[in-house]
Amino acid sequence: MMLTSFLMVCVFGGLGAVTRFIVNISVRRWWTNRLFPLATFMVNCLAAFCAGIAAAGYANGEVDYDTRTLFVAGFLGGFSTFSTMINEMMALLRGKQFGMAGLYCLLSMVVPVLCMVAGWGVASLAH
Repeated sequence: MMLTSFLMVCVFGGLGAVTRFIVNISVRRWWTNRLFPLATFMVNCLAAFCAGIAAAGYANGEVDYDTRTLFVAGFLGGFSTFSTMINEMMALLRGKQFGMAGLYCLLSMVVPVLCMVAGWGVASLAH
């Protein structure tokens, strides 16, 4: 059973990574302001929102542990990316875009938390 769970988390993580790749390419096609890394920001906010929904569903007994694990640790783990956000912030710093780096860091820390709370709220309203 443990091996099956491990493999399923790997599969769902791969699906999340591919989804992130598609979202990233799609956003970069229409977002012309290359200074603010919107694609990664949007992905992390969406992942946090979905994690809030999953957490509320699990807390309310509507989602079982295995499903939550596959979705959160698997799909959302592959979909969201803290390391890319840090890389993009460092690129802004190397480019001497100190104000944008600070704004990006602040927004990337605060807004996803708010998105998670919003996801929890939306899921709780449906309950």
